[in-house]
Amino acid sequence: FLMERKTHVKINRKEVMLAKLRRSCSCTPKKLKNFVMDFLPVLRWLPKYQCKEYIWGDVMSGLVIGIILVPQAIAYSLLAGLKPIYSLYTSFFANIIYFLMGTSRHVSVGIFSLISLMVGQVVDRELLLAGFDLNDDAPSALGDGSLQNDSQPNTTAFNLTIAGMNAECGKECYAIGIATALTFVAGVYQVLMGIFRLGFVSMYLSESVLDGFATGASLTILTAQVKYLIGIKIPRSQGHGMLVITWINIFRNISQANLCDVITSAICIVVLVAAKELGDRYKHKLKFPLPTELVVIVVATLVSHYGKLNEVYASSVSGAIPTGFIPPKVPHFNLMLRVAVDALPLAIVSFVFTVSLSEMCAKKYAYTIRANQEMFAVGFCNIIPSFFHSFATSAALAKTLVKTSTGCQTQVSGVISAMVVLLVLLFLAPLFYSLQKCVLACIIIVSLRGALRKFRDVPARYHVNKVDTLVWVITMSASALISTEIGLLVGIVFSMLCIVVRTQRPRTALLGQIQDTSFYEDDLEYENLSPVPKVKIFRFEAPLYYANRNYFLKSLYRMTNLDPNLEAARRKKYEKKEKQHLKKLDHTTANGLGIGETNLQLVPKQIDFEVLVVDCSSISFLDTTGVNTLKEMLKDYKDLNISVLLACCNPSVIDSLKRGGYFGKDFGSMQEMLFYSIHNAVQFAKDQK
Repeated sequence: FLMERKTHVKINRKEVMLAKLRRSCSCTPKKLKNFVMDFLPVLRWLPKYQCKEYIWGDVMSGLVIGIILVPQAIAYSLLAGLKPIYSLYTSFFANIIYFLMGTSRHVSVGIFSLISLMVGQVVDRELLLAGFDLNDDAPSALGDGSLQNDSQPNTTAFNLTIAGMNAECGKECYAIGIATALTFVAGVYQVLMGIFRLGFVSMYLSESVLDGFATGASLTILTAQVKYLIGIKIPRSQGHGMLVITWINIFRNISQANLCDVITSAICIVVLVAAKELGDRYKHKLKFPLPTELVVIVVATLVSHYGKLNEVYASSVSGAIPTGFIPPKVPHFNLMLRVAVDALPLAIVSFVFTVSLSEMCAKKYAYTIRANQEMFAVGFCNIIPSFFHSFATSAALAKTLVKTSTGCQTQVSGVISAMVVLLVLLFLAPLFYSLQKCVLACIIIVSLRGALRKFRDVPARYHVNKVDTLVWVITMSASALISTEIGLLVGIVFSMLCIVVRTQRPRTALLGQIQDTSFYEDDLEYENLSPVPKVKIFRFEAPLYYANRNYFLKSLYRMTNLDPNLEAARRKKYEKKEKQHLKKLDHTTANGLGIGETNLQLVPKQIDFEVLVVDCSSISFLDTTGVNTLKEMLKDYKDLNISVLLACCNPSVIDSLKRGGYFGKDFGSMQEMLFYSIHNAVQFAKDQK
């Protein structure tokens, strides 16, 4: 039987687009109000804030995150190649802006190790190109809280032309100029992606690619911190192969290790790891996580200050951190052009991490987020702070998990965290002058535990899916051994190639009938299947398109043990030989000679099937090449008197076959060529026989 298709009303796409455009361009008070409310979601949920139910959880989680945020912000400044004050600015502004624009109630947006690393790599590269010394550990020129030119004699001055005026800019000024320009451009990309609804880009970053990228970047981060752990001064490697070059330099200079830094690092790592392990083990009994990082920083700062570790043992310290806010400044347009390409992977990674964490929290706590608004939120978390000497931000997994575990209900907790950072910015920042850099490096390395533990999951991952494991390994290796940006690109391209290869060489099977049923399955995978006499049932488990056309035909010929083209050629050869033999016999008889005793042994190959059923249930679409392949197959088998029946085609495939003329001009033979189940096709074949 042939099911009757529904008649769909043809949509005038031009009219639809014009109607959408008219609705978008119209401006009414109600539309304006909805636009503002959508752009600033805080205006929707804050008036409905249930103070008695939510305030305690929000205050507690905000205080805890703020306490964690301060030491992490100071530590991650090492990754970004910037002074700690800029990390504190970043943490403050990101929390305030996401409070206004974010749709997730639980995500913690702020400074993130991977983003800081990507910013730091661009900053270091541009500093080198500008002729600055990356290894300049001279005291900061920011002690007075202003962005004045570096006054150190070993600092290169760089001339910038801004609005027609020449301004000399020192190393620190130029570094933050690069970071803010990079951050501004990344934010613009994210806003443009939101306007043009390009959030689908995140679909091409699979879980394996993201995990591999995070693990590879974590290895790079760890490598970059080793020199601070042991207190050696080595060149800051740049470009491809940074990880290998850095380790070579570390081992070459290991004899210069600072004993004070080594002992301090060992103690801090033991304390931090032990506290983290205890926290993980007894987290169900603790109402909030232990503020271990803050305790370590306070104790280490006191010991360094009163023990005069910098003066006596030459231990490297953080230096002066100014209080208050530096006057805002527009990012330099000339620098934006230099970092425009670098900003694209930064924008994508920042957005993907934020949206994936937002969706995870929304699913867990049964509410919805708007991915497009999240794109705007994280975009403006980059654009606006870039005017206030801040660098790129993203949602951070570790802080988000802490936030949810400490009773967070809304983004009011983000405001509380921002107030804690503000307190440090206004009053407490100078107290961290004597904090050793090796302590900050310890905090960074211990925070990488989660990403580095992914190595333990490799056997389980391999057991679940070998291809995804290979994608993880390739992405991780490229991110660590080449560079983070190229590693991400390699991961995306390789994962796409894996999909292409899977469709180019998919599974194929000959099916047998499950006894006493109307179902058919792979004859090689299941026992006790009955072959259907004189019928071959072939399954192809992929779309049929130009890239796998040859594989489709080769698999079909191999599994049915019949190549119709070779068989047709063999039959033509047989007919030709037969004609020559008969002609020779006629000639011999005409000459009066006796007929020979020999008979010509040219017999065409015996074919063991008369009907070929193609199971199309796994063929999701056909392109022009796919339709032509099926038409050629139909013709070739028809020449051998073998019928070809198609079964389980979806409507898209049927429409492609109709348009391609597979069923003829009037579709008259369609009922005898197309069936809605394999069993129907087999029954038809038996009836015809």
